[in-house]
Amino acid sequence: MSSRRPADIDRLLHGIRAGERGIIARAITLIESSRGDDRKAGRDLVQRLLPFTGSSIRVGITGAPGVGKSTTIDALGTLLTGRGHKVAVLAVDPSSARSGGSILADKTRMPRLASDPNAFIRPSPSSGTLGGVAAKTRECMLIVEAAGHDCVLVETMGTGQSETVVADMTDFFLVLMLPGAGDELQGLKKGVVELADMIAVNKADGDNLDRATAAAAEYRAALNILTPRSALWSPPVTAYSALTGEGIARLWDTVLEHRARMSGAGELAARRSEQQVKWMWAMLEERMLSRLRSDPALRNKLPRLEAAVAEGRVSAAFAVEEIAAALAM
Repeated sequence: MSSRRPADIDRLLHGIRAGERGIIARAITLIESSRGDDRKAGRDLVQRLLPFTGSSIRVGITGAPGVGKSTTIDALGTLLTGRGHKVAVLAVDPSSARSGGSILADKTRMPRLASDPNAFIRPSPSSGTLGGVAAKTRECMLIVEAAGHDCVLVETMGTGQSETVVADMTDFFLVLMLPGAGDELQGLKKGVVELADMIAVNKADGDNLDRATAAAAEYRAALNILTPRSALWSPPVTAYSALTGEGIARLWDTVLEHRARMSGAGELAARRSEQQVKWMWAMLEERMLSRLRSDPALRNKLPRLEAAVAEGRVSAAFAVEEIAAALAM
C-alpha cells in the first residue's frame, strides 16, 4: 500500500482562496492525478470551490504551430497584469510519448509572465486526450478562478483537433493567423473559423506589415460567407504584432466589447450553462473509457472482440452490445 498522506482538502481550500501559488499548483496536480483516492479528493475540492468560481473572463487562443501563440499570450497577459488583473494561463502541451509529461516548456516562451507575481502559468500534458486538451483543464480553470484570477487564457496545441473542446469551455475564442493570405486562405478550416469570435493576424511588423494587412482583408472577406456563432456578434479581423505589442490592447478591447454585448443579451450565461452540461457528458465518457481500460474482465474481453470484428466474424454493432452488457454488470 502507498504511504502517501491523503490530501488535506481544508488546507487546499484555504490556500487556494488565499492565492498561495504552491497550494494552487498542488491542487492542480491532485486534479490531474489518476489515483482513485486523488480523484475523489479532487471532486470534493472542486465542489467546495464552486461558489467562488465563474467570475473570470475565459479566453481560448488557438493557431497553427509557429503562429506565435505563446508570444501573444505573454504580451497580452503582461498588458492585463499591468492594468491590475490577475492572469492564469492554462497551456496544454503535446505529451511525451514515453513519459506523458509536458515537453514544450511554456514558461520559457512566456518570460515576462513567468516572473510576474500576478500571473500563474500551468503547462499540462495532454495525456492522449482529444486534440491535446488536458482532460482536467476545466477543473483547473475553476481552481485558478477560486484563487482570484479574473482572466483565464487557455492555449491549445493548434493541431486542428482541440479547437472545439476549447471553444466549449471559454467565453471568447481567438484564432491567430499568419501573414500571406493566399496560401493560408486556401487551407482555412471552415470549422475553426466558424468557432472564432475574432481572427487576428500576427507578425504585422517590419517587412511583414503589408502582408499582414492584406491577409486580414482576405480573412475579413472570407468571413462574410460563413455563419457566425452568434447573431449578436460578427467576428472582427485585425492585424497585430506580438513582438512589438502593437495592436495587443485592441485585442483585449474586442474581448471586453464581446463580453458586454453577450452579457447584456443573456447569451453569455446561456453559453456557460450549455458548456456545463457538455462538461458533464465529457466527464461521463471519460469515466466509461477509464473503466474499459481498468476493469480486468473487460480488458481481457476487448482484444478478442477487436480481433473478431477485424476478421469479419462479428459485426461492430454486436461487439458494442457485448461491451455495453459487460459494463452494465
